[in-house]
Amino acid sequence: MGKKNDIASYALELAESTAAAQGVYIVDVEYDSGVLCYYIDKENGVGIDECEAFSRAVEPILDKENIIDGEYSLDVSSPGVDRKLKKEREFLYYLGREVEVKLYAASDGAKEFDGVLRDYHDKTAVIGTDNGDIMVPLKEAAYIRLKFIF
Repeated sequence: MGKKNDIASYALELAESTAAAQGVYIVDVEYDSGVLCYYIDKENGVGIDECEAFSRAVEPILDKENIIDGEYSLDVSSPGVDRKLKKEREFLYYLGREVEVKLYAASDGAKEFDGVLRDYHDKTAVIGTDNGDIMVPLKEAAYIRLKFIF
């Protein structure tokens, strides 16, 4: 198979039903330098057991379809605490969750703020704050990531 984006897209397509059967959601798939990485999540988070189970279930499917020429490593991980939301499927999955936002340039006097991810469309996140909804085009954000309360 060709480009790394094509490989990641096809790997996502091949694993969707496996993820659903295991009660997890594929947040993202990346392929780079011989490493295919699935980022999975579920309502209360995933641990090593879910990652291992998903890896064991999806590996035979990937091998059968032979989507990567030559050897590759398969990695399955949780999205992680500091992961920046990047793709539409991530934003849509996390609607209603609290996020932290850091802008490249201040908007209404604020460069960093927290809020609730209310919507996502046309590469723009809608963040609900105490002062109303703020439209944040992705190109203007250094990051938008889930807010974790410890």
